[in-house]
Amino acid sequence: MGLGQGPGGDHLNALTAEQALAAYEGVRHRLPVAVPPHRTFRRIATLDDVAEAFDVFLLDAFGVLNIGETAIPGTRERIAGLKAAGKRVLVVSNAAGYPHAALMEKYHRLGFDFLPEDVITSRVTLLAGLDGQRDIHWGLMATRSTGLRDLEGLRLTYLEEDPETYGSVDGFLMIGSAAWTEERQALLESALAERPRPVLVGNPDIVAPREVGFSTEPGHFAHRLADRTGVSPRFFGKPFGNIFDIAFARLGPVDRGRVLMVGDSLHTDILGAQTAGVASALVADYGFFAGQDVARAIETTGIVPDFVVDRP
Repeated sequence: MGLGQGPGGDHLNALTAEQALAAYEGVRHRLPVAVPPHRTFRRIATLDDVAEAFDVFLLDAFGVLNIGETAIPGTRERIAGLKAAGKRVLVVSNAAGYPHAALMEKYHRLGFDFLPEDVITSRVTLLAGLDGQRDIHWGLMATRSTGLRDLEGLRLTYLEEDPETYGSVDGFLMIGSAAWTEERQALLESALAERPRPVLVGNPDIVAPREVGFSTEPGHFAHRLADRTGVSPRFFGKPFGNIFDIAFARLGPVDRGRVLMVGDSLHTDILGAQTAGVASALVADYGFFAGQDVARAIETTGIVPDFVVDRP
């Protein structure tokens, strides 16, 4: 899939949006089932056009708040306006690679004023889902430079070039792929083929939009190892319901009919909204589908949002 290789990079690749969409379609059997389309979507300009219909806005990060290290123009003002109108605004993101404090620092640097409890990530979701597995020895797919904040107390060894690590650990956590290489992937697949063990994936994304192209995310490598080893990974984050369970626990009692999930991906954000039983809006002008034929993608996948919004 045109993966970039250098350790410490962003795994930028030359995928087109159409190819990335095909990659998600190729793993539909591991994703939640889409709600059968019973209507078409409504096209709107911004979230202001539907603000009166919703009390809660759940926002994806990449493609809605920012593209890479750049805030999407106008989004800060839109969020401020929604909050001023009494709306609840939460971030629901598959950003497993960042410790929560580092993510909050990033959002503040970009000009967003979210409270820590208003940001729900797939990293938080994975940690909540460890259950009785917190004490086992985990091999960790992550980038050393991001650090281990939030992961204190877990018995972890980074997955790098030593084959003995892959053979000795009791399971694998996949949370960040910026430093991942084909050599490491081969070691992981070989170790799992020889001795199957739990694989927990803290970021189901296959790709994420950047300033130029897409980055390859842990979900890509998790689906590859599943195809090649028969091991079934456990996914934490959109489109799976576990991340929405945490969001609604934070919100308390709300009418799900007045909750809108806003994102740029059909297979994570919109499918996730359907899994959670809430309305959805697909961003068309930024992120995954920037410059693409959104209507054609919706028809091809059968994943139909309630709204297509030009910009947040």
